[in-house]
Amino acid sequence: MTDLLEKLVDAALPHVAFEGWSEGTFRAAVAETGTDPALARAVAPRGAVDLAAEYHRRADRQMAEAYAAADKDGLRYSEKVALLVRKRLEAVEPEVVRRGMSLFSLPQHAAEGVKLIWGTADAIWTALGDTSEDVNWYTKRMTLSGVFSATVLFWLGDTSEDHQATWEFLDRRIDDVMQIEKVKAKVREAPGMAKLMESRLNPLNMIRKPVDRRGAYPGRNARY
Repeated sequence: MTDLLEKLVDAALPHVAFEGWSEGTFRAAVAETGTDPALARAVAPRGAVDLAAEYHRRADRQMAEAYAAADKDGLRYSEKVALLVRKRLEAVEPEVVRRGMSLFSLPQHAAEGVKLIWGTADAIWTALGDTSEDVNWYTKRMTLSGVFSATVLFWLGDTSEDHQATWEFLDRRIDDVMQIEKVKAKVREAPGMAKLMESRLNPLNMIRKPVDRRGAYPGRNARY
């Protein structure tokens, strides 16, 4: 089934630039691969939408493979992040991505688009060996999702040689994020901040364990 989905994606790509990720593209891919229409629907129930999503996920896998094979000796952490984003963009075609953005900007597919971007951010952090399990797991992926999305938009309009302007834009965005992380680290190190983060005054802790009007933590049978 996985091999068939890959074949359908490859067969669809030449049509995407002209018809987008449309039903016509899906039918053309089915016909060119000689796939039984019922079997094609079994592996891609939503037609071209599933093919577009697989194209995105496949690029994530190619990014991870390219990064694993790359020479990373001497690279700083921020440079490794930039390398991964660069490998990710090098794995796709601009027009195919542009058509995909049009598809996943539609209201009925917007949630899928957000999910795919989040998946890319997660793939990048996983490749970097991220082991966070607390709220940092979410903030890292949320922040990187924003950086990646902004870089893709810049990349689609970049006419510089070898997309040099895009890589410079990416470096600036990552530097901005690293500065935020430095500020967060200093805040955590501030006197008394550790106790505050652990106290019930911390909004995150209040979400995990709500307090009642008297300031005491209610029991398991309390009503909210």
